[in-house]
Amino acid sequence: MPGPARDTRSSVKLSDVAAAAGVAPMTVSRVINTPDRVSPHTAARVRAAIEKLGYVPNMVAGGLSSRRSRMVAAIVPTIAHPMFAEMVQHFTDTMRGAGYQVMLSLSGYGDFGELDLVRGLLARRPDAMLVTGADHAAPLRQMLTEAGIPVVEIWDVSPQPVDMLVGLDHVQAGAAVGAFFLAKGIREFAAFAASDARAQARRRGFTDAVRQAGGTVLADPVLPAPSTITAGRQAMGALAAALTCRTGLFCSSDMLAFGAITEARMRGIDVPSQLSVCGFGNFELGATNEPPFTTVSVEGAEIGRTAAGFLLRRLSGAPARDDDRVHVPFRIVERAST
Repeated sequence: MPGPARDTRSSVKLSDVAAAAGVAPMTVSRVINTPDRVSPHTAARVRAAIEKLGYVPNMVAGGLSSRRSRMVAAIVPTIAHPMFAEMVQHFTDTMRGAGYQVMLSLSGYGDFGELDLVRGLLARRPDAMLVTGADHAAPLRQMLTEAGIPVVEIWDVSPQPVDMLVGLDHVQAGAAVGAFFLAKGIREFAAFAASDARAQARRRGFTDAVRQAGGTVLADPVLPAPSTITAGRQAMGALAAALTCRTGLFCSSDMLAFGAITEARMRGIDVPSQLSVCGFGNFELGATNEPPFTTVSVEGAEIGRTAAGFLLRRLSGAPARDDDRVHVPFRIVERAST
C-alpha cells in the first residue's frame, strides 16, 4: 500500500534554489534576509527559482543560528481607523522592503490585558517592536525595557520613552483648534471626544485653551471609542437645544465631525454661521462632505515610515541617538465648516 504523499517542498534545500538560479547559496540567503544587499536583477532571478521550486525558508532555524527572526511586532488599537490603517500600511511596506515581516496585533481601546499581549508577542522573539502609546504601566514598561530589542512608541509624547519615539502632542493639537476658533470671534464652544487617552488629551487641550480665554464650554461629553458617525449624530442631538449663538465644535475624530454635521443639517442648524466644526484626522470624507469640513491633519504615512526607519537603523547595529525621538507636526486644514 502506498504511503502518505511526500511533501516535496520539505526536501528542497537552499542549495537547490542557488543551483536553479545560478548563484551562490549565500546570495539566496541574502535575498531572503537582506534583499537590499542584492541587485534587483539577481534578486528577481532568485525569487523566481524559489517560486518554481516551492522553497520555504526555515526562518525559525535561521533565526536560532543568527539570533534574528526577521519578524517585527506591531501593536495598534485598530485598523478600522483610517489614520492607523495608513500608518500600518507604510510601516509594513518599509519593513518588508528591508526583508522583515510584520506581526500585527490589535489592542483595542479598553483594558484588555496589554501586558499579556506584549508578553505573548515577545515570546515569539521578534527582532523589534512598535507600540502605540507611551503611557505604560510599570510592569509593561519594565518588560519592554528588558526585552533587549529596539522599541519605537508612536502617537504619544513622553519625557521618558522606553527607547525611540515618534509622537504627537495631542494637548497642543487641541489647544491649537481652540486658538483657531477664538481668532474667529467665537466665544461658546463644545467638544465631542472618544474615551481613549489621546482623544481625551485633545479635548482637554481644547477646553482648557478656550476657558482660559474666557470662553464658555456648553458640553464636552466622553463618547465610546473607537469613534463612530452615529456617536457624533447622537451627541449633536443632545447639544442642539443648548445652541444660542455661534458655537465652535471640536471633534476628536473626523467620524464624529461627519456625524455632527449630518445631524445639524437634519435639524436646520446652519454650518458654519450657527455651528463651526473642526474634526481630526483629515479623512477623505471630510473633504468630500457638504460642506467640506475643517480638520487637523497628521501624516499617518510619515509616522509609519519614520518609525520603520528608526527600527531599521537600530537593527543594522547603529547606536541610540538623540534624534530617535521626534514630535510629529500637525496642521489645521480650513474648509467651509468654519
